[in-house]
Amino acid sequence: MDAGAGNQPHNMAALTQELGTAFFQRQQLPASMADTFLEHLCLLDIDSEPITARSTSIVCTIGPASQSVQMLREMIKAGMNIARLNFSHGSHEYHAKSIANIREATQSFATNPLFYRPVAIALDTKGPEIRTGLIKGGEDKEVELVKGSHLIVTTDPAFREKCDSHTIWMDYANLPKVVNVGGRIFIDDGLISLLVKELRPNSCVVEVENGGMLCSRKGVNLPGAKVDLPALSQQDKRDLEFGVEQGVDIVFASFIRKAGDVAAIRQVLGERGRNIKIISKIENHEGVKRFDEILEASDGIMVARGDLGIEIPAEKVFLAQKMMIGRCNRAGKPVICATQIAREAEAAMYHQQLFQELRRLTPLSQDPTEVTAIGAVEASFKCCAAAIIVLTTSGRSAQILSRYRPRALIIAVTRNEQVARQTHLSRGVFPVMWHGAKQDVWAEDVDRRVQFGIEMGRVRGFLHSEDVVIIVTGWRPGAGFTNIMRVQQVP
Repeated sequence: MDAGAGNQPHNMAALTQELGTAFFQRQQLPASMADTFLEHLCLLDIDSEPITARSTSIVCTIGPASQSVQMLREMIKAGMNIARLNFSHGSHEYHAKSIANIREATQSFATNPLFYRPVAIALDTKGPEIRTGLIKGGEDKEVELVKGSHLIVTTDPAFREKCDSHTIWMDYANLPKVVNVGGRIFIDDGLISLLVKELRPNSCVVEVENGGMLCSRKGVNLPGAKVDLPALSQQDKRDLEFGVEQGVDIVFASFIRKAGDVAAIRQVLGERGRNIKIISKIENHEGVKRFDEILEASDGIMVARGDLGIEIPAEKVFLAQKMMIGRCNRAGKPVICATQIAREAEAAMYHQQLFQELRRLTPLSQDPTEVTAIGAVEASFKCCAAAIIVLTTSGRSAQILSRYRPRALIIAVTRNEQVARQTHLSRGVFPVMWHGAKQDVWAEDVDRRVQFGIEMGRVRGFLHSEDVVIIVTGWRPGAGFTNIMRVQQVP
């Protein structure tokens, strides 16, 4: 660092003196505003206080232990943003009860608008899958597969209910055509590993590489194989139609391999489900290789680290993860990383570098909303804004602001309940529901919503008096007219 660098306000005392008494997010503030990455690393402080507002959303799977209204209320109070329903298990009646309970728990906070917390409901599809048959003697029986032994994997329906230590039936007719000699077949989330030794018309000879106890109807993975299963089973179609009837907000689409799989889901959702967001789950090698076309067709991505670690070598999962997250960030689309995430991962974000890189990678735009968002984020860095308050009809303005990773919290004020719930998919966005009547004078209507956003920020502890906030609004009602930015101080 040169001699002149010592005069820059890169310590907390100097920054606080320069900014006055205004409240702002102090976590690793000097490091986040560094000019170079090396300087950012040198300025990291182990005593830096954590931020007040959480930038990421929390997705919770709802099961029998968490289905009650009381438990759901506690989960919402603890920070749940998206409730995931796993349609690999449970009947439609069971999931309908879960959805009703989620909505009842959410509405119980609606009596006080300042404490209302919109919760999105996500339907996680079962997806195309391969399973073993029934063990001979009954569904509760099991057999031991001994390491080093040889057996037959068959697709002959005659063995559907006669699996034993010599023959295992699998419900994928083309299995002998898509695996290769020397390839592997994983059973039960990789606990059992079979090495393919010989291919036959309706079966293959395998050697048990990693043995264990095999039960009935266990899942099968074929790493590296191009599986030609249909994107949607009949059960998936019924589940999606049920989701449309129930008014879910998000679909987590399992085992997506190509853009056509996403198109098939949109077709089933139809006109009634056109506003449902589709988050494609990348869980196999083909999905990674065709990621760009999947990303373009989807509303967002889920990196399913657990399943991906079976389909590709475990030591390469982090490479695939970094690639997918990076491309989602560049495209400005939500990305969820699932399974075993270090909670320290975002404790030292280099915001300035992120913004500059994302702006550089983004093509020049004449879209007023995009240009306004870039200006708002840049202004938020210049004045150390505590928040960016955006009025949004469709949620697009909030999503674009999120794309450029501002350090400031994005408070998105909307009248649309589904938009409020779906904004949980975007990083750093805090949705606020405005139930006030529309005013005849547009400027008055805007001011009321902005003041409500500020009041919400104060109640939640995000904003204090004399804070600087950036206001982003449109010049007229409706979606697609966001083009006004102004700077305001919290009274």
